Amino acid sequence: MQSATQQLVRIPVDSGFIEGAWESPPDSQGLVLFAHGSGSSRHSPRNNHVARVLRERGLATLLVDLLTPEEDRAEATRFDIALLTQRLLDVTDWARRQPAMALVPMGYFGASTGAAAALRAAAALGGSIRAVVSRGGRPDLAPARDLARVRCPTLLLVGACDEEVLALNRRAAAHMPGTTVLTVVPHASHLFEEPGALETVAQLAADWFAQHLPAPGGPASGAQ
Repeated sequence: MQSATQQLVRIPVDSGFIEGAWESPPDSQGLVLFAHGSGSSRHSPRNNHVARVLRERGLATLLVDLLTPEEDRAEATRFDIALLTQRLLDVTDWARRQPAMALVPMGYFGASTGAAAALRAAAALGGSIRAVVSRGGRPDLAPARDLARVRCPTLLLVGACDEEVLALNRRAAAHMPGTTVLTVVPHASHLFEEPGALETVAQLAADWFAQHLPAPGGPASGAQ
């Protein structure tokens, strides 16, 4: 029985290098790139929990710090959606040039401000991004013109108690012409810290990617 492949990666960007953690189960059915929110990193326990569930469903994951340590110390940079988007595009281009990642279908998982970067990058790349999932995201931080160009299936996950972000997601979804589903997680707050809330998010994300990442007619991720 083959074991999972794990690797710490360094990706060149304009100001140096950013670091990420790539992990793939044997014969992965797709690759999900994680775009973290402001003040978060590839070490985020919430995103790592989601990533583990995705790998259990046969998907590779790449969790990357989109900012260098110096950039992450500046609050303005953390909220620079244009910069975060460009970094996610840089990571996507880098992944496409790696033999182990080049041919698998790709999706984005974005949290908080990272969701806006994921949607802007998906709009720029068109059909090469198969699906997007947003966890407690701020898609409203992406310009409406970019949201209108997102064609891939998009799942917006918001806690029922996160009322302000829920309203912002509803407004953003109205600008998105493709398949867009807004799912409200009962009794959950912004960070999904309530019992069972994060597990619900992880399973919904895994279902979404399993449905939309594999090539048409191919096996679904996690299929026996």
